Amino acid sequence: MSVQALDWTGRELDLELGAVGHGGFCVARHEGRVVFVRHGLPGERVRAAITEDRGGSFCRADAVEVLSASADRVVPPCPVAGPGGCGGCDFQHARLPAQRRLKAEVVAEQLRRLGGLTTTAEDVVVEELPGGADGLGWRTRLRLAVGRDGRTGLHVHRSSTVIPLADCPQAVPGTLDGVADRTWSPGAEVAAVLDSTGAQHVVELVPVADTDGRRPRRGTRPRTRPRVVRGSGRAAQRAGGRDWEVLATGFWQGHTGAADVYADVVREWSAAPAGGTAWDLYGGVGLFASVLGEQVGPDGTVVSVESSKLATADGAAALADLPQVRFVVGTVEAELAELPRPVDVVVLDPPRNGAGRAVVEAVAGAGPARVVYVACDPAALGRDVALLAAAGYELTGLRAFDAFPMTHHVECIALFTPAV
Repeated sequence: MSVQALDWTGRELDLELGAVGHGGFCVARHEGRVVFVRHGLPGERVRAAITEDRGGSFCRADAVEVLSASADRVVPPCPVAGPGGCGGCDFQHARLPAQRRLKAEVVAEQLRRLGGLTTTAEDVVVEELPGGADGLGWRTRLRLAVGRDGRTGLHVHRSSTVIPLADCPQAVPGTLDGVADRTWSPGAEVAAVLDSTGAQHVVELVPVADTDGRRPRRGTRPRTRPRVVRGSGRAAQRAGGRDWEVLATGFWQGHTGAADVYADVVREWSAAPAGGTAWDLYGGVGLFASVLGEQVGPDGTVVSVESSKLATADGAAALADLPQVRFVVGTVEAELAELPRPVDVVVLDPPRNGAGRAVVEAVAGAGPARVVYVACDPAALGRDVALLAAAGYELTGLRAFDAFPMTHHVECIALFTPAV
């Protein structure tokens, strides 16, 4: 029988777990195939139930019984964090220092495999962010799914099934108050936000059919109609030494301590000269543009490029006292050719799939003295490290942050300078 014809779904296997992989699983092997096993830890022996098998060289599984436990294993703080439960957390069964070691291993592996570097896990320190305790109570923004029964919850891993939740140990106390006490529109989403003043905002996002009747493309969110249920729908935030008012359903860092820390790192590494020019690409509401604007001063120029009209409007309002900062609505790829040159510093904060070849080559071609790259995915960072190296820039600084404790996600900020 060919490998492509195999389907092990439903089988249970005794497996020895190897290294952690990018995505919140450990890698095991059985009969010549790779098995991605969630809810296990490196070095453990587990009984794993195959949950997904599409043939080919790998399949997916959950560790349903631990036969030989790691010293780093603990009881998850959330009762629905295990196999078949909520897919929001990957590492609740590991001690917090172990979680950070696993994330360091993933960052290092992606920089080696995709970036062509010699980075080891010892070279990467995943730093704790201020706020929360023991990896809990850090999250100020959650987007919940609504099941067919109108109850809010989170999805099972790689499934449309909704696990009802009254509360979440990740959330800052008060974020989800009252959300589970009512019935919502089946198929909708509910955004719950606790802003910097402690005000709660709850917005129901009801799907709206496209006018042409077509379903949204795979991997994209459907169009929605927001309905503010609690609060104003406008969240007050404070970061980078200034106040912001942003759309509650728009982008803002989820970890209560992240925005300030990231702004501080960008401030240190960008070092934009007075009177200089800087680009803030994928700029959102302009958090990093505010830092750059203060550095270049009134005689300098900062251009922030962001595709969301709502985010740029919020940014322009927040930075009205910095006329040297200009907001451009558009995609980075479309606007790069029109940005002012020469440029001293470029800050990149791309989406999860990274900046990509066209953007990297255009940025490098402009010749900035520094490129500060904020990465929410280590694989995308690894790919762009290789592209930047090919364009003449080397990685000269790296900091990693545990911005999503209990999950596999890790945020990195990297500094690139021209290779000598």
